[in-house]
Amino acid sequence: MTVSPSASPSSLPLAPETRTRLLRVGSANIANVLLRHGFRNVYLTGLAPLRPEQGQLVGRAYTLRFMPAREDVDSMDNYARDDNKHRCAIEECPPGAVLVIDTGGNTRAAAMGDMMALRLKRRGVAGVVTDGGYRDAPAIIATGLPCYQKQAAPPATPIALHPVELDGPVGCAGVAIYPGDVIVGDAEGVVLIPAALVDEVAERALDAVEYEAFAALHIARGRSIFGLFPATPASRAEYDQWVAAGRPALSQENRS
Repeated sequence: MTVSPSASPSSLPLAPETRTRLLRVGSANIANVLLRHGFRNVYLTGLAPLRPEQGQLVGRAYTLRFMPAREDVDSMDNYARDDNKHRCAIEECPPGAVLVIDTGGNTRAAAMGDMMALRLKRRGVAGVVTDGGYRDAPAIIATGLPCYQKQAAPPATPIALHPVELDGPVGCAGVAIYPGDVIVGDAEGVVLIPAALVDEVAERALDAVEYEAFAALHIARGRSIFGLFPATPASRAEYDQWVAAGRPALSQENRS
């Protein structure tokens, strides 16, 4: 794949098989895989979906960083300018990417409202994540755009937030995020995958999900978790045999 030197890392497409895998795994599974790689601070704790049923969020991070507003700089007139970085982010976030908005945890003003969400949805952006909050949440939900926030923040953006940088490193919910890293959100929350690890993490996370389905069949029929979950060499061999056999339903004799 040839990429222009000026292209943002956030515009690079995910491998189709990687994207398919990430759409099938949970944020907790991904965090577990990353822990095995030594990454302990990848979960954006304190963030929640606007509604749990909004669907899986997968995409590369395109970032917007805010700092606190100041009265002589931030006004509605300045906010309306076409070079305002907040408004530019809505028009420049690549299709398929996730707009990650770093407010420094500031919920005194909105990181986004419904008109911006509608525009992002129309442009094909995958979703939005912020450690701040949104205004017009019911209307944002109606757009169908997957969104995560810390808490509602209805006041107008210039009251408390000044946009300072696009597509640079940010710290969102205490997690270091670089453009092109991969964001996965589900009904529980949001996790970050470093860009260089995304293919491997997706494969291992899906393997964990599929093994858990096997373990759940046994646990539901009364089997102890000892020797089964977490997986052991013996239970993995048993799982591999089960997969090779076409993942059959458990028979009466192996329900112990």
